[in-house]
Amino acid sequence: MDNNLRVKRAEEEITQQELANAVDVSRQTIYAIETSKYDPSLELAFKLARYFDCSIENIFEPNLD
Repeated sequence: MDNNLRVKRAEEEITQQELANAVDVSRQTIYAIETSKYDPSLELAFKLARYFDCSIENIFEPNLD
């Protein structure tokens, strides 16, 4: 799954650790999502969307290939 989590985080000027704390996951989880090594659960995707006050689709794009 493609995502622009790193871009969203940079726009807010927050660290991976700050975002991780806000959505109650580890910094390593945020890193893994940003590098497309881990697809978040639906619950985590909603938490991230709420944090950035946007829709899930503004952060994540399914790879339909």
